[in-house]
Amino acid sequence: MPHIEVVAADTPFGERLVAGFGYPLRGAGLATCTALALAHYASLLPAIGTLANLLVWAATWRYAADCMQHTANGYANAPDVGVDEAGAAGWALALIHLAAGALFVACTWLAPSALWLLVPVLVLALPAIDMSLAFDGNALLALNPATWWRIAQGFGSAYLVPVAINLMLGALIAVAVLTSNLLPRFLALPLFGFAYTYLIVLAFHLMGALIHQRHERFGLEPEAPKLAKAAGQDEDSRLLDEARTLAESDPMAALHQLAERLRQRTAPAPAHQLYRELLRRQGLRDDLLVHGQVWIAALIAQNEARRALGVLQECCTIDPAFVPDDPRTCGELADLADRLGMVRLAIHLGRGYLAHWPREQQAPHYGLLAARLLGAHADRRAEALVLLERLAAAWPDHPQRGDIAVLQRQLAGTA
Repeated sequence: MPHIEVVAADTPFGERLVAGFGYPLRGAGLATCTALALAHYASLLPAIGTLANLLVWAATWRYAADCMQHTANGYANAPDVGVDEAGAAGWALALIHLAAGALFVACTWLAPSALWLLVPVLVLALPAIDMSLAFDGNALLALNPATWWRIAQGFGSAYLVPVAINLMLGALIAVAVLTSNLLPRFLALPLFGFAYTYLIVLAFHLMGALIHQRHERFGLEPEAPKLAKAAGQDEDSRLLDEARTLAESDPMAALHQLAERLRQRTAPAPAHQLYRELLRRQGLRDDLLVHGQVWIAALIAQNEARRALGVLQECCTIDPAFVPDDPRTCGELADLADRLGMVRLAIHLGRGYLAHWPREQQAPHYGLLAARLLGAHADRRAEALVLLERLAAAWPDHPQRGDIAVLQRQLAGTA
């Protein structure tokens, strides 16, 4: 089971507020916000553009509802798409927000003077409606003004945080309308779409944090701490504390204690990090490299390739010739380094792949990758051409033989 990042219910709301601004920008939150922002291009589709845009907005509110429920359950990070934490209440919430948006548009066109009453009501009431749906799941109860007053009183001044974000969201929509002619629509759609989605997810995350802090008052029991306990993460926390204390008097015993834990099951990142820290203190260079191989493989298996790249870079500072000991791992990290613009590391991994697994079917692909990156630098084109000559001689019948020849001609023409 992957490590579950949990937030304590008694964490001061000020800390939750500061950390919350990064919530939509990491992990599944960033991926979903980006996808939803790009989905606003659907509004350009002929005939069905309006319907497609409504579906995108519904999906946005629906995901935000899942974020609120996920946070209320004590999770630190945003949920993956399709987790469906909020259930039917999430769809009710999406419909309520779409209806509020339609009412706002109708007033704008038909009765602009009514906006002075409508906007304050929506800004003040919607957070209460959203939170009521989160812990009651009853749409009729959530739409009752008495419920709004009860919830606002229950949260006190902290209730003003989601209210303020709703105001920011309204202001952003007004800016988008006023500046719609200043930016090309093709550019404005994803920019404003990402900003809308970011603010919506942020507001719902913070509402979830408010519910989490006061879960006992509403008869809720957060799920994340129970799952973390079932997975043995409480035991891991105690183990790390014991290992840190033991390391002060007997660092080798602390290392053995951590090594035993690392062998048992998927261990959390702090256990690996403490183990490496103790290895560095003892100057155990070879053990750091061995552990690096183990942890990189574990991170790849857990779909944490970016973190694996960080461990790889650390190992390369110890041994410049270090590469992962599995061709699939080495190849995946080479491709990722290339996509992230980590040129030196991508070249290192591409050449390392060729050196360790020269007869693997993917060897020409990673040789080409290294040659292409080398050839982008005028002072290294000769290296790239030598590498391409080796590939052409070793793989005369490979499907990528044509790609090798094309790159050879390109580099030879610029040499």
